[in-house]
Amino acid sequence: MKRQIITTGDGSKTIQIEDWNEQYHSIHGAIQEANHVFIKTGFDYVTANSKVDKIAILEIGFGTGLNAIITLLKTIKDQITVDYVGVEAYPVILSEIEQLNYPELLEDELASEKFKAMHNCPWEIQTEISDNFQLTKYQKRFEAISNSNQFNLIYFDAFGARIQPELWTEAIFQKMYRALKPHGVLVTYAAKGSVRRAMQAVGFNVERLPGPPGKREMLRATKIFSE
Repeated sequence: MKRQIITTGDGSKTIQIEDWNEQYHSIHGAIQEANHVFIKTGFDYVTANSKVDKIAILEIGFGTGLNAIITLLKTIKDQITVDYVGVEAYPVILSEIEQLNYPELLEDELASEKFKAMHNCPWEIQTEISDNFQLTKYQKRFEAISNSNQFNLIYFDAFGARIQPELWTEAIFQKMYRALKPHGVLVTYAAKGSVRRAMQAVGFNVERLPGPPGKREMLRATKIFSE
């Protein structure tokens, strides 16, 4: 499938898959979307409500590493330690990563060094990217996830249900529910009624929240009960 690097509405770049008419991030702004959906509505919400100085995050769709690098920079600023697990079935190739301009736009002197470190570290092995941030990348299909009671927060950033409906089913969200600790949170840019109902069917309490630029709503799901 043909892939190209495009510039989104906030000046940050993303990867477009032309055959699918689908992008790795919002065309209205890749960095804006990541900050709104995963940091403001996920990371900030969880750290403010849990009152802990260490959390575990699972990212479904590690992709370009944008969510991971923004989270790392937040851990340094907020003095929060994060054990970050990224799952990706089809890793982005290095030549594409090198064309992305996130480090320069994030305006942090550590961004370029840490972004490279994330993409150069080995798969399947936990790596210390900074004092506050441990990263483990797994190359596997989301259906193969079997973690239990491990994560405080899930960034659910898979390709949309229009393209890959099998990733937005009760079966997948049951795995997400199981992977979270009690009161753990899942955030996603998606807002389709079918997605919300699949989350609710497996036990999540689901909130509709204002979406990032270009999108009216998004979803945040909380695990209420332990298994």
